[in-house]
Amino acid sequence: MFTHRERIGSVDLAFTDRFGGVSEAPYDELDLALPTPDRVAESEANWQRVMAEFAPGGKRVDMRQVHGSVVTALEGPKDPAPECDGLVTVSPDTVLVVRVADCVPVLLADPGAGVVAAAHVGRAGLASDVLGVTLDQMVAAGARTIVARIGPHVCGRCYEVPAALQREVEALVPGAAATTSWGTPSLDLAAGVRSQLARPEVAEVAELGVCTKESPDHYSHRRDAERSGRQVGLIMWRGRRVEPPPRTCRRVGPHP
Repeated sequence: MFTHRERIGSVDLAFTDRFGGVSEAPYDELDLALPTPDRVAESEANWQRVMAEFAPGGKRVDMRQVHGSVVTALEGPKDPAPECDGLVTVSPDTVLVVRVADCVPVLLADPGAGVVAAAHVGRAGLASDVLGVTLDQMVAAGARTIVARIGPHVCGRCYEVPAALQREVEALVPGAAATTSWGTPSLDLAAGVRSQLARPEVAEVAELGVCTKESPDHYSHRRDAERSGRQVGLIMWRGRRVEPPPRTCRRVGPHP
């Protein structure tokens, strides 16, 4: 169910894999995509399992992701799901959800200040700096010492793009250009994310290092096209805000 699960002070976060749900092939087993009308019951069953394990009694907030730079600040659960690619909240027991199949899910938290966020960073979101907008909103909400976790996503060895598109993104996000394992132009989205996280308020960055296209344990639209499901990143602040003492922030790179 969880590729990675972690508690950082008063914050819980996790990234799911494709196991432990009820979805049938080709979406087996834990497809957490926004459901089509004929798959609502299946989606609800999968979410019941995830929430029972991750946050019993927690309030889930989804996004209708549009590959843009709109970020929504929440005071509590929101229905229907907002159309955006980033969520920020200071409300306890509110589970923020970012849904991906190859794009980069980024979970962010300042546990002491009680501010958490989730961002969906695809190629378009990277170019439009959705992550920078998310960080700005976290700072406006009181965050000062932010930790970041970069979840499973397609890697630079596998994310082939046209050369012109590679140049366009590289001009906006230096360091994002890469080369596939077969020698063609590509983008390293996580490298771009790490460069955008290089800000004074970001104290720590860790990356799982899982490529969705290469991993059979994860959904990948690049690999499976319309037969791909979706995995998610989850983050929740459990309450008990404590103002941290002043400190000097330092940035730590991804785990090897």
